[in-house]
Amino acid sequence: MRVVTRKTDLVESLTIVNKAVSSRSSIQVLSGVLLDCMGETPTLSATDMEISLRAPMTGRVEEPGSLVLPARILTDIAKSLPAGEVTIEQKPGESQVEVRSKESFFSLHSIASADFPQFPVFPLEQGFDVEKEAFLKTIDRVAPSASRDETRPVLTGVLIHVSKNSVKMVATDSYRLSVMETPIDASVADKVQAIIPARSLLELSRIGAGSPAETIHIVPTGNQVLFEVGGVRLISRLIDGQFPNYRQLLPESFDYEVVVDKAEFLEVVHRVGLLAQKSAPVRLRFEPNTLTVAAESQDLGRARESVPIKYDGEVLEIGFNPEFVVAGAAAIDGDSVVLRFISPLRPGLIKGVADDDFLYLIMPIRLTD
Repeated sequence: MRVVTRKTDLVESLTIVNKAVSSRSSIQVLSGVLLDCMGETPTLSATDMEISLRAPMTGRVEEPGSLVLPARILTDIAKSLPAGEVTIEQKPGESQVEVRSKESFFSLHSIASADFPQFPVFPLEQGFDVEKEAFLKTIDRVAPSASRDETRPVLTGVLIHVSKNSVKMVATDSYRLSVMETPIDASVADKVQAIIPARSLLELSRIGAGSPAETIHIVPTGNQVLFEVGGVRLISRLIDGQFPNYRQLLPESFDYEVVVDKAEFLEVVHRVGLLAQKSAPVRLRFEPNTLTVAAESQDLGRARESVPIKYDGEVLEIGFNPEFVVAGAAAIDGDSVVLRFISPLRPGLIKGVADDDFLYLIMPIRLTD
């Protein structure tokens, strides 16, 4: 096997697929990338058995073949090579693979491609297309609210509903809930619903953001889903289980509503939240025309900052995880943020002022005097 590419193209393709390389598995082949030169266009692939990535690589196949190379060291080598052409070659009957660029020479151990897990075959004609920009924007605003606790697998995923005219995504880690419905053109024949790992969707967003493609092709099956954008394919498992009834969690009405300047609110909560250590809350105290943000840590001290706001209701003091507050407010489009509350012990809602269908529900932390 021999393929000739350029340093920039090799690094670009490796950067895409490396996110699927396993760093924890005891199976050696999963720590490698599959270089497939059996067709006209070489491809690189990687999988950790939860997410799989395949990316085309600009290059010239001079002798067909395929093999698996160690991902980490190959990436380090590729980045260190001089600019220009790179030749990757495995001579007949040898297990070593040569990587050459100008006067640089490396010889690496390889693994037979037969040991690499086979990617499933998807019926591409049964898939559908969605607008890339709107789909990825919805991912970016909703997926960070998914849980990272693997003991509750359903909560590590994002519930997705796709219809011809919209996509709705929902994520929760039981402390906060993000919901967003976005108008979108989709060539789907019928409604599609699935729970997809948040990690897979965020990886799709990273890949899609760097692609000039305007659409994403999606092919769901019984337990997996394929996303294709700009020639790159991402395959993810689907999460089996019952997603929480998020509609029951959204209060129908609120007793308090405050509109705050987004940039100022984010700065103050972030600044004061520096002293909210070890799960300590930031206190938001609303009183006529003033919002006071405070935090206290036994080990560090305390902080307080007041900002003027338009508010003429009763005094309300409520506590939240500062990171969650910042994440919710930062996801709002526009210059202003709407805060809605019922009581210090009931969830609060963060939303935008304009016609924005993003909702962010956050659980309070009980305050002690």
